[in-house]
Amino acid sequence: MHIKVLGVGKLKENFFVKAVEEYSKRLSKYCRLDIIEVDDEPASGFESARNEEIIKSAEGARLSKHISIDEYVIALAIEGKKMDSVRFSNKIEELGLTGKSDVTFIIGGSLGLDRELLKRADMLLSFSDMTFPHQLMRVILLEQIYRAFRIIRHEPYHK
Repeated sequence: MHIKVLGVGKLKENFFVKAVEEYSKRLSKYCRLDIIEVDDEPASGFESARNEEIIKSAEGARLSKHISIDEYVIALAIEGKKMDSVRFSNKIEELGLTGKSDVTFIIGGSLGLDRELLKRADMLLSFSDMTFPHQLMRVILLEQIYRAFRIIRHEPYHK
């Protein structure tokens, strides 16, 4: 299986970089993993609704360049479907069994994802009603993907 994680912005804090490196190493046993970062748009934090849409659109265009037509796309979005780790592992396994072996996860920037990307997604996934920093979300996502492969293979993993 080929897993791709697309994210807006570069990881800055060393502890996030180290965590992503660790989960990338662990995942190499189970899948081919690509992590692609695209530049985020400068934002003041006080954007108008129109400006927010412009920013998300620009970031979405950068992300879209890395998505091919045959990939199964899962966008992380607060309005997405929530599932526990076992259901998530079942979804990953189901995708592999049905021939969808190229799975792309998209993590938006601080303002979220462009609506066109959300429409393109085959699935919207939410980890919580809470908002997490997009850098931390990469670590959480990779940990859950790793956990999913361990569950699929009936390998022990702490609960």
